[in-house]
Amino acid sequence: MQASTSPPPEQGESPAVIGAAYGMLFVLGVVLGVVGGFEHSWYAGDVPVAAIVWLPILFAVPYAMGRLIGGKMGALLPAAGWMFVSFFLASKQAAGDLVIAADPAGYWYLYGGTAALVVAIMVTRSQGSWLLRR
Repeated sequence: MQASTSPPPEQGESPAVIGAAYGMLFVLGVVLGVVGGFEHSWYAGDVPVAAIVWLPILFAVPYAMGRLIGGKMGALLPAAGWMFVSFFLASKQAAGDLVIAADPAGYWYLYGGTAALVVAIMVTRSQGSWLLRR
């Protein structure tokens, strides 16, 4: 009589690894926000070229991270990091300075970037509700 050997049960990742991965996704969004905030205002004539080039990047990064993580949380965290930094850089500081000005490049970067992030989060596939899983 042959004993059947079943594969060992799959072990999930530890909470520390998951937390570190989610933290790094947020940091990735912060880095995108800082770099984009300072580099969005390049023009070619009257066209804000750099701000428009940032839009597919701001769609692709959260979408790719959501696909790699396997859920909407992977797309939401870089988007949250970007929004946190970008809207902070667009607000007037105590010294009166701001990084993202109210000009066409700033509007394309902030509002177009926000729309790109929302679309990226919406189209990212989710593995279902965590409330319904066993």
